[in-house]
Amino acid sequence: MNVARARYSRVLASSRLRQALVLGFLVRIPIFGGGVVLTLHVVSSLHREYAAAGLVSAAATVAIAVSGPWRGRLLDRMGLRRVVVPSIVVAAGCWSVAPFVGYWWLLTLAALAGLFVIPSFSIIRQAVIAAVPEDDRRTAISLDSVAVELSFMVGPAAGVWAATVWPTRWVLFWFEMLGVAAGVLLWVANPVLHDEAAEPVDDEGVPGSGSVVVARASWFRPRFVAICLGAAATTVVLGGSDIAIVAALRDFGAQPAIGWVLAIWGFGSLVGGLVYGGLRRSVSAFWLLGALALVTAPMALATGAGSLAALSFVAGLLCAPTITATVDQVSRVVPAAARGEAMGWHGSFMTSGMALGAPAAGFAIDRQGWGAGFTVVAGLGLLAAVVGAAATSGRAARTRLAVRSAGRSDTAPVR
Repeated sequence: MNVARARYSRVLASSRLRQALVLGFLVRIPIFGGGVVLTLHVVSSLHREYAAAGLVSAAATVAIAVSGPWRGRLLDRMGLRRVVVPSIVVAAGCWSVAPFVGYWWLLTLAALAGLFVIPSFSIIRQAVIAAVPEDDRRTAISLDSVAVELSFMVGPAAGVWAATVWPTRWVLFWFEMLGVAAGVLLWVANPVLHDEAAEPVDDEGVPGSGSVVVARASWFRPRFVAICLGAAATTVVLGGSDIAIVAALRDFGAQPAIGWVLAIWGFGSLVGGLVYGGLRRSVSAFWLLGALALVTAPMALATGAGSLAALSFVAGLLCAPTITATVDQVSRVVPAAARGEAMGWHGSFMTSGMALGAPAAGFAIDRQGWGAGFTVVAGLGLLAAVVGAAATSGRAARTRLAVRSAGRSDTAPVR
């Protein structure tokens, strides 16, 4: 406990980290809240089915996934301010119109805004990583995961409440304008995204005169892809669990409990993130993913809202640590100068996993009941964990063997 307290005290002494955490909390609230309000707007104001609302969300999700690596690479090459300005302009234009038009125009504008979305997750995570020494990186990322959970708990709740008081078109408008304001806030704050060790060079390799140029082939390798696939599998589990919780509570006749059960699930993740950040050593993302899958499956045994909430809390304890581990490991297998694009790819994999998890669980629920939603995504997560652990441990073993064979040479071991 004292060690964990000392670690958190040390990282929170960094003013740059505190700034990044506050920015992360503020800019993510409209992201999480806006998604919920968008669904409510399509269903209640445009009088469409939930499938139609899902199509709008899917279009925006695909666009965001496509834009992640592209926007991240621009961050590496051009810097925060030159990337954020076009995003602010496009978002302001699209969402000034989208809440007040018909369904198909809304879908088109949501997809366009997704393509130019402000890469806030990539920005904040880079700022968090750059704010602390490498030894404290996992603790700092864990704090960022806590900020994510807090935003997730505040944003949707505020959005649902506002949508019950005012017309959804105006609630959607103002939530998205808050997102635009968050972009302006990022532009003003302009947090440092790379540590000082990553000295800029221009396109001809002259230090100090431009942006760092790193060939993608130098880091986009099997280990990086494996970690990103692990991140995708994690969000498959989380996305499927989300819809399975809703289905279970509706079957129990406890639909009003959906909000507080999801909040307890999120609180478990918050606690788990804090505990993981205080540990002395990192844990492989694939081991954590396997554990997450194993504690998710028993949620299928719930008999009511109370037992589901308790099981959700236990499952939540592994959510933030698993995501934190994937972010931490990605940051260590890519050069700092390519971290924006790498985080963009990581975010795209996570977005894709979330988009796959919900329909996979829904397919199982429609055929075998709500319990199957938990077991199916847990099984997929466990399979990914076993394959990923086997693949990466084999590589690690080969690396250790090569290091032992080389002896104490001047060649540093490959991560």
